[in-house]
Amino acid sequence: MPKIVVDAMGGDNAPQEIVKGAVQALEQRKDLSLVFTGDQKQIERELSKYSFQSSRVEVVPCSEVITNDDVPTSAIRSKRDSSLVVGLRRLKEDETVGGFVSAGSTGAVLTGGVMLIGRIKGVLRPALCPGVPNVRGTRTLLCDCGANAECKPQYLAQFGVMAAAYAKAAFGMDNPRVGLLTNGTEEHKGDPLHQEAYKLLKEIGSINFIGNVEGRDLMFGDVDICVADGFSGNIALKAVEGCGKTVSTVLKQEFKRNFASKLSYLFAKKQIGKLRSMLDYAKLGGSVFLGLKKVVVKAHGNAKADSVLPAVLQAADAYSNRLIETIERMLQDVTGGESGDE
Repeated sequence: MPKIVVDAMGGDNAPQEIVKGAVQALEQRKDLSLVFTGDQKQIERELSKYSFQSSRVEVVPCSEVITNDDVPTSAIRSKRDSSLVVGLRRLKEDETVGGFVSAGSTGAVLTGGVMLIGRIKGVLRPALCPGVPNVRGTRTLLCDCGANAECKPQYLAQFGVMAAAYAKAAFGMDNPRVGLLTNGTEEHKGDPLHQEAYKLLKEIGSINFIGNVEGRDLMFGDVDICVADGFSGNIALKAVEGCGKTVSTVLKQEFKRNFASKLSYLFAKKQIGKLRSMLDYAKLGGSVFLGLKKVVVKAHGNAKADSVLPAVLQAADAYSNRLIETIERMLQDVTGGESGDE
C-alpha cells in the first residue's frame, strides 16, 4: 500500500484545499494511505468534513510553518517542527512511506529535499519536472523548470536521462522522445552551453534524443520531453501558464459581450471547457523533484483540490512504478558505474 506524506500547511490555500484534494485521492485509490503534517486542530477540522477509512489517514502535529518569506536554508535548519521539515524527515526515515507532496515554498522544498533526503548517487543536480499539456491530449515533461538557473552541459544531459526514466516509470512511455529546448532546431543553434549539451545528449544511447526543439514545440510539437536549463524552463512554464489564463479571460469576456455571444456560448460550452482544462497545466499534478533518493512532488503554490489530487496520485504512481530505481539504473548505464559527483 503506497503511503504518501502531505504537507497540509504548504501553499496559499492550506489546509482546506490541500486536505480536500488529498482525501479525493483516497477515494480514487483504495490502496493509498496518507500522512498529514501540520496544525493538528486545523487538519482534523478539515478531515471531519469528509468520509474515509480512518485507518488510512494519520495526522502528525507540527507547531511551525515555513512561508515564502523565509530564507529556505535557514528555515530548514531552524524550523525543525515545521510541516515541511517533519514531512521530509518522515519520508526519509520511514521505509513504508513512498513519497511527499507540498504546495509550500519552492525554495524550501528544493533545499529541504537536498539537505534532508539527499541526491541519488551520480546525480549532479536534481531537477524539477512538471507536465505541460500538449495538443495531442497528453503531457510534455519539462526538465528543468527552475531548480537550476545556471547549468553545465553535463547537468542538461542528466536531466534528459532522469526525465526519460520518469516518463517510463510513471507514464509507461517505452521510448519517450527527448528534445533540447533552445532557439532553433538546427544542430548548431544555441549558446555554447546548449551546443555542448546537444553533443552529450546525442551520445546517450539509452534515450531517444531527437535534437533541438523550440518553445512552440512544448505544447505543439512531436516531443515527449523538453530538456532545459532552469532559467529558460521556468520562463517557458510561466509563459504556458500566462497563455492559459489569457485565453480563458478573453473567451470569458467575448462570450459576455452581448446576447448573441451568450447564445453562441451555449453551443460551444463543452469545447470551451475542454480547451480551458487542456491549458491548465496545474491539473496535471505537480513538479517531481528528479534526482532525490525518495519521491518528492512540488505542487503549485496556489494549488486547489483539483490540482492537489493529481499531485498525490503522481507521487504514489512514481513510487509504485519504481521511479528511483529506474533513474539509478539508467544513470549507471550512462556513467558506467562512476559516481559523476563534482
